[in-house]
Amino acid sequence: MTELSNTFGVAARNFKAYPEMPNARELVDYGVWVEELGYDSVWVWDHMLLGVEPNFPIIDSLTVLTGIAARTKRIKMGTGILVLPLRNPVALAKQLSSMDQLSEGRLVMGMASGWYKREFDAVGVPFEKRGKIMDENLEIMRRLWTEELVTGEYMNHNISKAVMYPKPHQKEIPILIGGYVDRVLKRAATVGDGWLTYFYRAEDFKKSWDKIRNFATEAGKDPDTLKNASQLPIYIGKSKAAVQDDMMDWLNKEWDFPEHSDCTRDSAVMGSVDECVEQLRAHIDAGVQKIIFVPYKYQKDQVETIAKEIIPRLKAL
Repeated sequence: MTELSNTFGVAARNFKAYPEMPNARELVDYGVWVEELGYDSVWVWDHMLLGVEPNFPIIDSLTVLTGIAARTKRIKMGTGILVLPLRNPVALAKQLSSMDQLSEGRLVMGMASGWYKREFDAVGVPFEKRGKIMDENLEIMRRLWTEELVTGEYMNHNISKAVMYPKPHQKEIPILIGGYVDRVLKRAATVGDGWLTYFYRAEDFKKSWDKIRNFATEAGKDPDTLKNASQLPIYIGKSKAAVQDDMMDWLNKEWDFPEHSDCTRDSAVMGSVDECVEQLRAHIDAGVQKIIFVPYKYQKDQVETIAKEIIPRLKAL
């Protein structure tokens, strides 16, 4: 058991399909609202640039979370995921430690090495070195958060007697690593605090989670300390048959499914409350600690029904 076990978050719509535009103030209000509904956490997506035709306007993830932190008291805040190699690790370490202070220790960061080459090219970060940059950035941030004085030479950073205060409010900001290939699963097990996945079926989650636990054991790390979270699309209606066509249309238009991964439209949780609870039970049985709901088109009635009818039954399992 970890602090993420039997907890339930919800995604925020900080990106939309053009010509729709996300609204920063509405997103902060949404964070306040889902805290009132009883969700344990709110999660935002992260990109600098996203898409061409169509393109997807997106509000910066950390800006949204800072606004939510200032207006809330209890709810945790996460990224699902933040593309770490696109960020300067020294600047990001300062920003996240300050956000963790503002929120009094409510950050849970999902991070990954990224997949969208256009974005890397625009920012000036070599796409082919993103894995190495990811590992170095993680190390630099953790050192700045935990050590009094940091010195080290890295691929892109020459750090000399760096002192960073204040440290994060938490002893350690949890970092869940996103991705699906074995080298990334090993990073989640050994360098990160666990794994954050996206649109996985329960059986596929278990397959990769077992790998992660084995990687941890091989590295001498207790696998029972690892955390995980699974982002799942959900549409509650009269029956699965009644909502399936609309759900598939939404998933096809607004979501990416990387080739060679287990990320799939078949992960969608659909149907009546009873049907959805039964499908979600399979994920908990597979070892999912935290479920992050991605409600159909973020509709208000879906968000409310999950909070009032789905989550109480899952907590009682």
